[in-house]
Amino acid sequence: MHFEIKNLEQWQDVVNEILPQLKHNILLLKGNLGAGKTTFTQVLLKNLGSEDEVNSPTYSIVNEYNLPRGKVFHFDLYRLKSIDEVYDIGIEEYLDNAFLCIIEWPEVYEEDLEGLNFHSMSIENNGETREISFE
Repeated sequence: MHFEIKNLEQWQDVVNEILPQLKHNILLLKGNLGAGKTTFTQVLLKNLGSEDEVNSPTYSIVNEYNLPRGKVFHFDLYRLKSIDEVYDIGIEEYLDNAFLCIIEWPEVYEEDLEGLNFHSMSIENNGETREISFE
């Protein structure tokens, strides 16, 4: 699926299209700084019934949110330099106990996801528009 959006309100349209396609409990979010990864997550979790304030987990590395269907763990792996650091935060336990895990900057961990089912979303901020692809 591919989208092009020009304003914040259009994130809702993206979520409306993606939500029925979410079949796996892992969603990788790729994109440059300021692309809209956390904004997308805010809209997605609101649509899933979260009443929590959704913030970027840049400094905490992982934020936990409650949904009627279970827990959501929102990761930002930007500052992690090795796969060992990813395992040190206990990522496997989070993945095993979540309704949904949203992982921003997943590149350091992506190779270890082979064999698991997950979705991947890329957001490219082109200044006036954002190009989004979802698999």
